[in-house]
Amino acid sequence: MTAAADDFDGPDDAVADLDALDDLAEGLADHVERWALALGGAPGPARLAAEAARRLSLAQRQGHVCLEPAALAGIDRAALLASAVVGTPRGAPGLPLLLDDAGRLYLQRDFGDEQRLANRLLLAARAAPQPIAPDLRDLLQRLFDRPDAGVDDGMNDGAVDWQQLAVALALRQRLVLVSGGPGTGKTSTVLRLLVCLLAQDPGCRIALAAPTGKAAARMAEALAQRAAALPPGLPAELLERLPRQALTLHRLLGARPDGSFAHDAERPLAIDVLVVDEASMLDAALAARLLDAVPPQARIVLLGDQDQLAAVEAGAVFSELSADPSLSEPCRQALAEACGIAADALQTPPPRRVGGARQDGLGGARPPGRRGALQDTTVWLQRNYRFGAGSAIGRLAAQVNAGRTADALATLRAGNPALRWLDDGGPAPSAATMAACIDGYAGYLDALRAGVADPAVLLALFDGFRVLCARRDGPRGAAALNDRLDAVARQAGARAAAWAGPWYPGRPVLVLRNEPALRLANGDVGLALPDAEGRLQVVFALSDGALHRVAPARLPAHQSAFALTVHKAQGSEFDALLLLMPERRSAVATRELLYTAVTRARRRVTVAGSAAVLGSALQQPTRRHSGLLARIEDAAPR
Repeated sequence: MTAAADDFDGPDDAVADLDALDDLAEGLADHVERWALALGGAPGPARLAAEAARRLSLAQRQGHVCLEPAALAGIDRAALLASAVVGTPRGAPGLPLLLDDAGRLYLQRDFGDEQRLANRLLLAARAAPQPIAPDLRDLLQRLFDRPDAGVDDGMNDGAVDWQQLAVALALRQRLVLVSGGPGTGKTSTVLRLLVCLLAQDPGCRIALAAPTGKAAARMAEALAQRAAALPPGLPAELLERLPRQALTLHRLLGARPDGSFAHDAERPLAIDVLVVDEASMLDAALAARLLDAVPPQARIVLLGDQDQLAAVEAGAVFSELSADPSLSEPCRQALAEACGIAADALQTPPPRRVGGARQDGLGGARPPGRRGALQDTTVWLQRNYRFGAGSAIGRLAAQVNAGRTADALATLRAGNPALRWLDDGGPAPSAATMAACIDGYAGYLDALRAGVADPAVLLALFDGFRVLCARRDGPRGAAALNDRLDAVARQAGARAAAWAGPWYPGRPVLVLRNEPALRLANGDVGLALPDAEGRLQVVFALSDGALHRVAPARLPAHQSAFALTVHKAQGSEFDALLLLMPERRSAVATRELLYTAVTRARRRVTVAGSAAVLGSALQQPTRRHSGLLARIEDAAPR
């Protein structure tokens, strides 16, 4: 079982302790060398296999699934295969390392995960398309008969409602990936898809899930809110059948303490449709285990943002899979008919490059006439309903995505009320940055000083703002910021001097582990407040609006919640935020981190960092090595 959702803040955790990282790599290298010698390998090849394993271990902690051939410089392929511990895809399966035909080096289990995932995706992608019946076409057009559907605001083509197209594609295909940034309508899209599926089959068994508890709760809450905006006149019994609960992937699969799952290929989930939100957080191992457990005939719908930070663990599954939005001519014709538009209007963007290669996994060298293995599976939602064409935050996000450094810095300097830049590149946050952090929480701190006791009011005030950090550790990390802001809030809280240790009235707490018995999920935020007897209880708002109180001593792993790493903030939204960048250039500070942070805000963003660090991040897109697309192409029918 992967621990991505529950154990780490992000890659900064993996690289924070370089000595520990080196120890892990050296430990694997030593183990591989002894294993090679025990199997009769010669000392020379055994040492080379050990060095390859060391490099692979270091690469995996940076998010790579495998080691690219260039990273094996100085290590001969023949020598590796002679080491007795390195196999090939068609060789002995029990060896610890595997070298594929393109020269990528894997741990055997990771290659197996990638291969199983590829086969399951192809099974769904190549399933026979299902015709969309006339009554379902009528419902589809009714659900998307809205005044702004054909409005050209500079963010869409003015003719195609791509949300409607995504629903039609998901009704036709067994595998669909919907990619779009915050505000592009992924939740509205999936809600209308659920209505269509239940109208088609009232007994349809639908599972809603997300990688983290926070994301699952927000998914359920957002769907409930959007349901009120559905067209009037829909049958009440249909609306009553809409699913109202979303689970974490680990809970859906029945995670066990030993790391296994209750559901797998032999014991599949009893579902007809799986919808996964925040799928960009899926790592390769968890994705493989999840799809193992999905019945062959079930639909799979993955929602995410291909521009966001990738998973904490190895792989960038959603970004790789959603990189080709092309449609075959038969699919284009069927979707146009279902949506009531001309087929010529369905002009899809070209595939994106993933890690320097085209989506087809062949470096752009697909044979003429051969369709991409995942063609007809992906829709990109590009019209933004939150950030219009004139939105400063939307403009900055687009410039960050494109790596347009000069334009992004100019936008930050322009003095727009929605954007503020603090040119702060010191070892610790400047006085101006700390003042901005405190000012962001001013409403909450004032309420504490005034003795406001209503938990719902305090939770709403606190959730309006957040400090996001690129790293967890160091003077500019989330842990240090939490210590400094805790001290400010402690002074604001009533009778704070009476409380020892980390606890005080008003302390905000972030849960770091799922704890179903306490109805708590990784990512939940609560406030420590006195009860009627004066005892501190941590108060959480549940997805149904009810308040839930837990004694501090019973909480699972937790931390103060004034400052979060950007990874921890994925799946969350705030009215305003402050992003604190590192002091110097860092592998952690990437284009995706900037984009993910900026798009967490609805109204205002403050960025604290130097121009050099911001420019470096804008020019540093995330590159994660894997062979998933190659596995898919290899397994696809010719």
